[in-house]
Amino acid sequence: QVQLVESGGGLVQAGDSLRLSCAASARTFSNYNMAWFRQAPGKEREFVAYIYWSGGNTNYADSVKGRFTISRDNAKRTVYLQIDSLKPQDTAVYYCAAGGHGTGPYTYWGQGTQVTVSS
Repeated sequence: QVQLVESGGGLVQAGDSLRLSCAASARTFSNYNMAWFRQAPGKEREFVAYIYWSGGNTNYADSVKGRFTISRDNAKRTVYLQIDSLKPQDTAVYYCAAGGHGTGPYTYWGQGTQVTVSS
């Protein structure tokens, strides 16, 4: 069982940056591939970014390439999502996930953190 807790969301202005964090409970965190997803109001949840268990491979949705960076610190059991040049269309609840590969499916999910971008 893996518990995931996201943090770092908030209300920001267009053009700002945010770093989201996802802390995991599992001692075997370093064995898990991790991903970020987001769900905007009235829309389906969508894949955002993925990182291999070792951090050696990452993948991004086309809509966020060049602005989002996923990383991880296995010693801290934490995965991060750096978001630069925020746009109003980035407004969503951001979720981290574990126990899957690529765009999914994933077994474990956090509760989400809200990111709201004002124009």
